[in-house]
Amino acid sequence: MTKINGSNHPTRHGYMSEKIQGDYITAAIAKNLLPADAHRMSHIISLTAPRDESTPIQFWQLYSALGQDPIVTIVQNFYERVFADEDWFRSVFARVGGIGHHINTQASMWIDVMGGGPYYHGAEFRLSFHHTHNAIQLMNEKGAKRWSQLMRDTLDASSTVMTDDPRIRTSIVTPKHPSR
Repeated sequence: MTKINGSNHPTRHGYMSEKIQGDYITAAIAKNLLPADAHRMSHIISLTAPRDESTPIQFWQLYSALGQDPIVTIVQNFYERVFADEDWFRSVFARVGGIGHHINTQASMWIDVMGGGPYYHGAEFRLSFHHTHNAIQLMNEKGAKRWSQLMRDTLDASSTVMTDDPRIRTSIVTPKHPSR
């Protein structure tokens, strides 16, 4: 594990990142979670994680700190847990595709949203379609709790692929959307 010494990985907006970033900032301003001028603050709107460890990393800055391989590894570890989980949870994913399908599509979505460029074709329409038509059985409190627990377990087991900067895990675990 290494500390972040600035951006090690080149970034660019993807199909989803710019809109999600803007929506998140707007909602966070409305809830007084970010300052009113956050849309103009370089350390917030940049896709590059700030070097100052007292400044939080936004989820759209994660690619700059981690790069592709750790993100794919985290997603792979998560879906290995999903496909080993109880049938009520696993079956929803298995019906859509095998573990490789989920790793590829979700890694693409994460990289896109985290500042790695345009990887998740179809963007929000595709995401909404899958949640509405393929995963509707899990879009409830029970499914959210199980997903969250599997993600926490994944992150606990993935510390070797993340940097030792504590802002990384915080940014992955708590990107709670201020509109909720």
